[in-house]
Amino acid sequence: MMIFEDGNRIDLSVEFTPNTDDGEPAITLLDKDGFLPLLPAPNDKHWHIKPPTEKLFADCCNEFWWCLNNVGKGIARNELPYAMKMLNNYVRDMLNNMLEWYIGVNNGFSVSVGKFGKYFNKYLPENLYEMYLKTYSNADYDKLWTSIFTACDLFHTAALHVAEHSGYSYKQSEENGMIGYLNKIRSETMYSANEQINATL
Repeated sequence: MMIFEDGNRIDLSVEFTPNTDDGEPAITLLDKDGFLPLLPAPNDKHWHIKPPTEKLFADCCNEFWWCLNNVGKGIARNELPYAMKMLNNYVRDMLNNMLEWYIGVNNGFSVSVGKFGKYFNKYLPENLYEMYLKTYSNADYDKLWTSIFTACDLFHTAALHVAEHSGYSYKQSEENGMIGYLNKIRSETMYSANEQINATL
């Protein structure tokens, strides 16, 4: 990668000629020896959201709900870095996947949301994007719990929409079980915190 003093950046890589047309949008700037094939007109179709298979959809749901137990475990043990890592990497990856499919359903799978969902604000309904923003938390445990349950509500909404459009089944029992488990952990950690406060009075 090269960054010039005027702020322009070039990601430079070397590739074999047969691999030059790999589907990504490209234009020929210079080919003085005539080695390159004729490239199609550039477009962003290469990065359009792809419809999920039934297995991919089910795996995403399972991973989202299962990994949430690790977030709760981290909070219960007062292991904030662990809880944040689980939420913002593993759980969020599944949430982002489901939101991408939600957007794909609403746009005929003919758009791209950009790397890491950077265009979510463009394609998600305003109320859902506001929910998405609330899934980001600071180090306060109460706010972290709010972020967790907001993520749960958002995933539920998106997953039902994708399932209905795709003709897939959504395991509500999987969600119900994890929500109950998280509520149990939350109530127990709050009770424990109150005990500690009372002990210092």
